[in-house]
Amino acid sequence: MNDLPVFEIIDGRHDSGLVLLADHATNIVPDRYGRLGLPDSAFERHIAYDIGIEALTRSLARRLRVPAVMSRFSRLLIDPNRGEDDPTIIMRISDGAIIPGNHPITQTEWQHRIDTYHRPYHRAVSEVIAEVAQASGKAPLVLSLHSYTPAWKGVPRPWHAAVLWDTDERAVRPLINALEAGGDILVGDNEPYDGALKGDTMYRHCMMSGIPHALLEVRQDLIGHDGGVEAWADRLAPIFARLNADPMLHEYRIHPSRTGPYPPTAIKP
Repeated sequence: MNDLPVFEIIDGRHDSGLVLLADHATNIVPDRYGRLGLPDSAFERHIAYDIGIEALTRSLARRLRVPAVMSRFSRLLIDPNRGEDDPTIIMRISDGAIIPGNHPITQTEWQHRIDTYHRPYHRAVSEVIAEVAQASGKAPLVLSLHSYTPAWKGVPRPWHAAVLWDTDERAVRPLINALEAGGDILVGDNEPYDGALKGDTMYRHCMMSGIPHALLEVRQDLIGHDGGVEAWADRLAPIFARLNADPMLHEYRIHPSRTGPYPPTAIKP
């Protein structure tokens, strides 16, 4: 039995045509897992959640009056931004931290986490996207929010923010251009990560169905405090509003994925 809410839906105007997602919003683990054998300090690190993203998502949803879906479980338990057949969906080691509660793990427990956490979250995402599509009468624009560490393995990451994508650049190019327009931030284009990942959230909910989308990452040191969150919400809210006002970003158009052919039937959340 699950003893915590798997997701949170922030209410908003479904006829707005915009949906915000936060796959790694929280560091919550149910009591039955005993912190997965890790010290409390591990759950303050990026390995447990995307630092600053819950607060940023709430601020943007409030300012834009749009719905948002956030996970309510730590990525250490199971990663909602991975396909069900991805071996990294449950990490045994993350950035040097061995996760005792994930290794060894039985196939029964592996499936339990998919059934109890991963699938319900994706059902909620599917339902909100469908409700927005119905209320607005057009393809929604889906913007997924993440954050990343300012350095990796001792190497600084110069980008203030990054936009990750596969092959559908309809929302990507205007988002990057808008972020760079002020001249004060450096934006990564599929840096420091590549946005083509088979079975991830953008793949299953947007790429396969032709929904315009983009995944935005903000560097964690910039949004790890209230002032940074509000500064980035100030920056992003008008950009998101302008993107959402573009009729071209509300059309269904399927693009091929760099990961290979789509499965013959839709992924069931």
